[in-house]
Amino acid sequence: MAAPFTYDSALNAASMYICLWSVCSAGVLMETPDMNINIDSLDLSNGLESVPVLIKKSSGALTFPVFQYSPDNIQGPGCTVDPSEVTLPGCSCISHLCFTESCSCLQTHGQAYNSTGTLLNLSRTHSGYCSPVFECNALCPCSDFCSNRVVQGGLRFRLEVFSTKNRGWGVRTLEAIPHGTFVCEYAGEVISFEEARRRQLAQRSEENNYIIAVREHAGVDSITETFVDPAMAGNVGRFLNHSCQPNLFMQPVRVHSVVPRLALFAGRNIDAQEELTFDYSGGYSNQPPVELLSTQSDAAIQASRTDGLQRKECRCGGNNCVQLLPLDLSILN
Repeated sequence: MAAPFTYDSALNAASMYICLWSVCSAGVLMETPDMNINIDSLDLSNGLESVPVLIKKSSGALTFPVFQYSPDNIQGPGCTVDPSEVTLPGCSCISHLCFTESCSCLQTHGQAYNSTGTLLNLSRTHSGYCSPVFECNALCPCSDFCSNRVVQGGLRFRLEVFSTKNRGWGVRTLEAIPHGTFVCEYAGEVISFEEARRRQLAQRSEENNYIIAVREHAGVDSITETFVDPAMAGNVGRFLNHSCQPNLFMQPVRVHSVVPRLALFAGRNIDAQEELTFDYSGGYSNQPPVELLSTQSDAAIQASRTDGLQRKECRCGGNNCVQLLPLDLSILN
């Protein structure tokens, strides 16, 4: 939970601080929290996704903590804007598809995808910067086949939650995913800063923290913060593990609401059966955050730099692994 990664454009810049300091372990909505099940293929989304989210459970695997599956962000404590409410204007295109020459959405915010729905600006995977993305929304008369409707379409690839060897639950793809393609959201409760801080302070050391804080900068001293926590209500994204060499990167995308959706795109071509991961510190360029460049073996020094919080070991196995999971104390401070 550490250093920033920055979205940038001529008009906007945004910094993302990933507030996860433990390896993801997640759950499915079940009647009994500690129930063991022996089901090899279960749709975790209960039909809420257009593509079933499968789970593979081997013998002796972890139990499932309870959570409510939600494919979209939902309003949580302290959030003043309902993420499901349409708060952005729409275009007035009369055709099924939108074109830059006539679409006000594309003219205002720029074209984010090509005709197949692939993200056009992939320079962020090398530079750490990207432009904000706005899609057509419920007020737009264009059809669902419009190329400016991607993230709102939900899952397109078959994903499977599985028990990893030493990192709890993880997610892998059952089919190849091309570079720049939308994979899934990191959806959950949208909560206030105060609620995010309360939840972190109330957590025990053995518990997992899923809160992500997105800070978007639009001009001097203009910062918009969004806090998303999928611990109690979330989607398949809550199962994703951290990696210092990830194959996904996160991009805030606005659809119907001013509240951004935290969309995860393929940072490279991904093969079938590969585990899907992203960098909890927000980066993709495989450059370790400044504060993690030197691995510290002295526990006392580590404790002094993290206000006594125990840093979690990173087990991604990457060549550039920084040995410790990212840590961001901005909410606690």
